[in-house]
Amino acid sequence: MPTPSDSAPGPQETAVLRFVERFAMILTQSGLPRMPARVFAYVLADDAERYTAGELAAGLRVSPAAISGAVRFLVQAGLLGKEREPGARADHYRVYDDDVWSAITKQQDPIFERYDDVLSEGVELLDQTRPGGRRVRETLEFYRFMHAEMPMMMERWRQHRDSLFSADATPD
Repeated sequence: MPTPSDSAPGPQETAVLRFVERFAMILTQSGLPRMPARVFAYVLADDAERYTAGELAAGLRVSPAAISGAVRFLVQAGLLGKEREPGARADHYRVYDDDVWSAITKQQDPIFERYDDVLSEGVELLDQTRPGGRRVRETLEFYRFMHAEMPMMMERWRQHRDSLFSADATPD
């Protein structure tokens, strides 16, 4: 009996794999390691709700060893959730949250706080009449502005998402 990696993929599988490679490339350029980027893009684009490491390996046509570190990275980063059924031996991985992008954005709060701490210290240390001091102050104010706006933007996103994906809404 052929395994998924031995048989030719169908049109939907081909489309998913093409998307995965393209989106993973962008995620990698944004700083995510390559294999975690591929796994995350696959879990995002494929139709199943949960995956074992073996299913991810078969779907991406890679070795199970390649998946192990990737899912560990994604779980630690809060991008994938890890579950295990009582009595089961295999872990299952899924997108962390139904609204994955809001969840990812919310995880940025501690980063904004660290930026604020370090930049505030920089503003105190640097001469504000000099170009470097002004740039640091502007950077501090930018991050404070973004952090303050984020809750309102997320609320607008939830409303927009609901209007797009509610049971009554029809896709475009």
